[in-house]
Amino acid sequence: MNDSKGKPKKAYLGILFECCKVYSRVYRESDQDYYEGRCPKCMRKLHVRVDPSGGSRERIWRAR
Repeated sequence: MNDSKGKPKKAYLGILFECCKVYSRVYRESDQDYYEGRCPKCMRKLHVRVDPSGGSRERIWRAR
């Protein structure tokens, strides 16, 4: 995946943090097998492992 300037796009998941009812993106570094982020309001941690078999094509998730 590349953007219009030819730079590689960072993989992300869209997360609805139900703790504070806010949406944010959670990014993955290319050398990691997980996504990591925090709720932008309360700073609650989120860690989502990547399924090695391909997983889901969904890009928006809820964190409870």
